[in-house]
Amino acid sequence: MRRLLFLGILILITSSCATEKLNLSPLSNTFSSDSKSVDSENSKSISINITENVNASEITNLISTFPKFTNTAVNDEVSTLKYTLQNYLYAVAAGNNSGKNKTIRNLEKSYKNIQKLRKYLKKDEDEVLNRYLVRLKTNITVIEDSVNGKK
Repeated sequence: MRRLLFLGILILITSSCATEKLNLSPLSNTFSSDSKSVDSENSKSISINITENVNASEITNLISTFPKFTNTAVNDEVSTLKYTLQNYLYAVAAGNNSGKNKTIRNLEKSYKNIQKLRKYLKKDEDEVLNRYLVRLKTNITVIEDSVNGKK
């Protein structure tokens, strides 16, 4: 009986210490940990390690925690924004400069549409949405600065 109890405690201790946290990020480990770059004569090369970038992690967290609003038009545009944000992160991770620029244009378009639709939200929903949008815009700006070589 003592051996069985000891074995149970030993298994419990080793299994609880050996587990890793679950990674729910859309940027999984399929991306290599090395930084990607694309070289061409007329365009700047992208050199950023997106899998270890704190701002990219913040964006993925914001995507997954974006709240639902009472206005369905706002929810539809938020879904478009989230999809475009994921495409942006994939383009940066792959070093796809033209794809990144295309998603930036789509982000701006979606952002403007959300700004127009904000007037149909309640005051507290509008404040929550504003906080999310400011955080997204800040993180994208930091990523763009690091991609473009600014500090």
